[in-house]
Amino acid sequence: MSTSSLLSTRLVAAGSALMVLMPLAMWLANRSAPLMLGLGAVTFIAAAVAVGRTGEVVARLRNLLATPLGLALAAFLAWALLSILWSHRPAASLRAWAELVLPAVFALAIAASGRFRPQPAWLRALAVAIILASLLAMVELASGLSQRAELGIGKLMSFVFNRPAITALVLAVPTIHGLWHMPAARRSDRILAVLLGLTVAALALRSESASARLGVAVCLVCWVASAYWPRLMLTAAAIGLVLTMAMAPVLGLAAHNWLPSVILNRFAVMTGQARIDIWQSFGEVVRVRPIAGAGFGTSASMDRHPVAAEVAPEHRVLLGVGHPHDMPLQAWVETGAIGAGILLAAGLLLLARLRRLPAREMAPRLTLFAAAFAISVVGHGAWQGWWIAVLGAGILWFGPGAAARR
Repeated sequence: MSTSSLLSTRLVAAGSALMVLMPLAMWLANRSAPLMLGLGAVTFIAAAVAVGRTGEVVARLRNLLATPLGLALAAFLAWALLSILWSHRPAASLRAWAELVLPAVFALAIAASGRFRPQPAWLRALAVAIILASLLAMVELASGLSQRAELGIGKLMSFVFNRPAITALVLAVPTIHGLWHMPAARRSDRILAVLLGLTVAALALRSESASARLGVAVCLVCWVASAYWPRLMLTAAAIGLVLTMAMAPVLGLAAHNWLPSVILNRFAVMTGQARIDIWQSFGEVVRVRPIAGAGFGTSASMDRHPVAAEVAPEHRVLLGVGHPHDMPLQAWVETGAIGAGILLAAGLLLLARLRRLPAREMAPRLTLFAAAFAISVVGHGAWQGWWIAVLGAGILWFGPGAAARR
């Protein structure tokens, strides 16, 4: 083996190890996913360059960006960047835009490198890493975070494990699929897949993340249903996507008027009435700026945006919570109907691509799409870097095979 080939092989191994360690890194530092993905991107691109494959990398990148889905996502990023012109804090909005773009670029670079291949050994290693990270998180939750208190690191609040729980769930979907269906899968691989699913579900139930619990429920229902009725589930996902995006501006009003209090009282404070109040407050912003939005990244300080003066006084206070806790609504608030429409088109294009796959390959990918969308509808800020990085990693762990067939 030549020196360049040996170097490339070692770089690929280093990059794959970084991808495997992401769930453990997120357990230790719950915003570290972009760093791990970025380091992985550097190593995989370096591995391709080391063996003189730069031209192939550029060609793959061009092909990825030239697809209808790639063009739609690029159009959204361009519109989001343009919308910063009417932001009340352009510098902060630009930082938010960069936080969204950088993890997406890292994932795109890894895909374009052509060097990341989720081999059976790496899938097994990732499964072990997710299980270990989940167990460590549950031990800390059970002990009242005494380990972090002794070390004097991190926030001593149990919600810090919400992001690791969601990370474990997103990465578990392609890992379970890969372990179960890999060529010549052994009984031990399928046992490992079952243990992985049970551990991730246990962490979701033990954590404070209602989003993670919702994601687990969606995964169970969607995966089974997609395996038996793939076309029906694709249609249901498309209808759900359209309705959710269309209803986002009036989500708060709809939930306030139609959701019974007996259901609301079963949720924690921030997942019940308070969240509905937040949706109502940001929904008023949409009605004030329906077409172009208030500017990308403005949700973080919406209470100080000039548009806040046009919101009803009783709804202004909750504009200061940082984000609407709903991705479709945040898209409407910041980028208006134009940005939300582009994202809807991208989602439908993705579902159209999944339709071309056989049911066995489509089911886990549709499951990840449905679970991620469900989490984003009730969860964190839409453009947070850790979330984009985790989604990018989850997509990459499905491997290039299906993409090549498409």
